[in-house]
Amino acid sequence: MPFQPADLVTILVLVVLEGLLSGDNALILAVIVQPLPPDQQRKALHYGMVGAFALRIMATLLAVELSRRSWIGLVGGLYLLYLPYKHFTQHPNQEDEKAPPARGFLGLSLFWIIVLKADWLDLVFAVDSILAAVALTSNTWVIIIAGLIGIAMMRLLTLHVLRLITRYPRLIDGAYVVVAWIGVKLIWKYVHRELHWIPWELPEAVSIGVVIALFIGSFLYARAHARSAPEEALEVERLHRGTQEPSDEHEAA
Repeated sequence: MPFQPADLVTILVLVVLEGLLSGDNALILAVIVQPLPPDQQRKALHYGMVGAFALRIMATLLAVELSRRSWIGLVGGLYLLYLPYKHFTQHPNQEDEKAPPARGFLGLSLFWIIVLKADWLDLVFAVDSILAAVALTSNTWVIIIAGLIGIAMMRLLTLHVLRLITRYPRLIDGAYVVVAWIGVKLIWKYVHRELHWIPWELPEAVSIGVVIALFIGSFLYARAHARSAPEEALEVERLHRGTQEPSDEHEAA
């Protein structure tokens, strides 16, 4: 179907819909890239965006087939539950062991493993937004364009979330609580639709409301436990922005 001027309105609607259905993805991406140094976090998000674009196009073309693979959401939910379990069960004396290994799974560095994780989770969350888009328009290219714009906006939002975590380190604990809730939501959907063990589906409004409440509570908790480290925060902020401005110590040297 050829692209028409009226499709611009549809794209705008789909971009807003993308934000509503996957607005919590930014928080999850911030958690995923957290083990990397600040200068690599931004780079991982940018590299991952390329893979996310390719996966989103393929997912759109295979939307009907993906809708039959409900186990994708189940696996994604279980993985999201594993992340907070690992975070909260890790002992304080293990913090020094979090340094990125030289080589990881299949010989990949931690950087590329995290890029792949971010792309895979985007595919998990893309299923719902793509199916919702298919219900609004049959123009495949309109769906693809709206999805790509949504991915770019989500990556930019993730950078803002990372800056918040830099300023309020305890926010990462609350972020993992939100991640656990998203995992529960994905598993709930699978159990309801496929196993029929739960008679009612979790309303999207309730899900979003819980995420907002958890995020506000997490922010208040993190703000109450914030430690003042202005120089360190400024240095990390420079790295997030990709600037190479020398610190005061280097200038003095």
